[in-house]
Amino acid sequence: MARKTKPPEVTTPQRVTRTVERAPTREERKEERRLQKRFAPRLGWSGRFGGRAPVEDAGTVYTGPSTQAGGVYPFLLGSGLPPRGVPVGRDVLTGELVCVDPSGWTGRYTTNPGVWVMSQPGAGKSALVKRICLVYAAYGHMPVVPGDVKGEYSTLIAELGGSVVRIGDGSGRINPLDSGPLKSSVQGLPADRRTALLDVLNGRRLETLVALLSTKHGLGRSPNEVERSALDTAVQVASDAQSAGHDPIVKDVTDALRAAPEELRAKLAAEGAVYQDLTRSVIAGLDNLIGGPLKGLFDGPTTTPLDINAPAVSVDISALRARGNDVVSAGMIATWAYTYSSIDSARSIGMMDRKLVLPMDEMWRALRSGPGLVDAMDAISRLNRTTDDVTIYVTHSLLDVEALPTEMDRAKARGLMDRCDTWIIGASTDEELRRVTGKRSLTEQERMMIGSWSSATSTGLDIDPHYDDGANGQPPQEETVRHPGRGKYLIKIGSRPGIAAALELTATEQRLYRTDHNQRTATGGSSR
Repeated sequence: MARKTKPPEVTTPQRVTRTVERAPTREERKEERRLQKRFAPRLGWSGRFGGRAPVEDAGTVYTGPSTQAGGVYPFLLGSGLPPRGVPVGRDVLTGELVCVDPSGWTGRYTTNPGVWVMSQPGAGKSALVKRICLVYAAYGHMPVVPGDVKGEYSTLIAELGGSVVRIGDGSGRINPLDSGPLKSSVQGLPADRRTALLDVLNGRRLETLVALLSTKHGLGRSPNEVERSALDTAVQVASDAQSAGHDPIVKDVTDALRAAPEELRAKLAAEGAVYQDLTRSVIAGLDNLIGGPLKGLFDGPTTTPLDINAPAVSVDISALRARGNDVVSAGMIATWAYTYSSIDSARSIGMMDRKLVLPMDEMWRALRSGPGLVDAMDAISRLNRTTDDVTIYVTHSLLDVEALPTEMDRAKARGLMDRCDTWIIGASTDEELRRVTGKRSLTEQERMMIGSWSSATSTGLDIDPHYDDGANGQPPQEETVRHPGRGKYLIKIGSRPGIAAALELTATEQRLYRTDHNQRTATGGSSR
């Protein structure tokens, strides 16, 4: 049987299209050769000294925790902070939001809520501190300014609905022996607890008088052991002589020393002329506290009591600046003692349980005022981990610590820095940054960045945004120069890499935070 074959298929011719590549022009070949000379190929340039690699290195992969990998490859940025707490601004390198939260960081990133803030004058330290106060007030903390030297917190505290107590030049006085909220509550306590609280209160009164006597308008020195013993008994006698709900004043202590009661003479084991010789100096020192340049400040009951139930509290002593630094120092000692003693006493009897934000601005004044404030700062810094009070120390230089008269005081002041796990450093000189490196390790890049903020040539002149050139029909205002590093801060938490942030103020903050009063012009211009 014949095999059938498939007939061949008939195909129709199809058009075939060929693409002919255009040869590069002379100019294109020349440009390609130029690029080849500029950028090395994947394996490097060939030829002598070209550095060509015969085999491409695949690289080595290392894995490990960030604490170890940072040592293998040290060119790392600081890891971002949690977006909780007080928003400072944007990271100047990455643009992400930077927040500080000393209270929330305790136990996680830091061991205590203390904050050390330092920079040159005019770089915006106060603006940052005020923002911390403002935001923490919304979180339920109580901003407390125990001695506002420049009166710059009064507007902010008033806007928060807080209590502003003004001292000096007829605006008010303060009794250094005031018991604060205990005045109306101590009598209702059980006898044993009332006695214990009164003993603590009298001890605080004694320490306040000793600190005031150490200033130039008191004794000009610390009372010796005999004078302290006499003061201790005199304070007790003056306190016992008061009726319920009343506090002794400085004059009551002076009168007790002059009256020479039996218990005083027995404690000093002195009679007649011997007793007078032992107490003459301390009596004269107490008289100085209620007369002379200090007249009208401590010579009577407190004019405006401290309202611990207010959202915020400030004691404005800016009126004392006209009387000189010595008077300001005495005022700071008295207001600090009165404010913190009132709050601590209220906590001890359950009248208050709020956390505090304590901005200690103008710290250089506080440190130079005498050992009284140094001791108070030292005591607060040792307890703020327990109370979770955010204590903010604001200063210009670490040299402020070295200005204290005795090595003991300088050691206490250095302890304040060591107990602050959070440091916020603004514009500072290279010399200052070398001193900081002794306390907190700064990398070379961090020092260069901070140093650039303090350089007058880093950004040139920055005119105040409120400057008016007269174009709107108003008389032109004077130009004001803005600090090149204003609003820029490096945040160091322990030994972690620093995070640089730039603060931008809102319109409301610009109104509340103005501190450069000396740059305001007669036509109403101001600088932030």
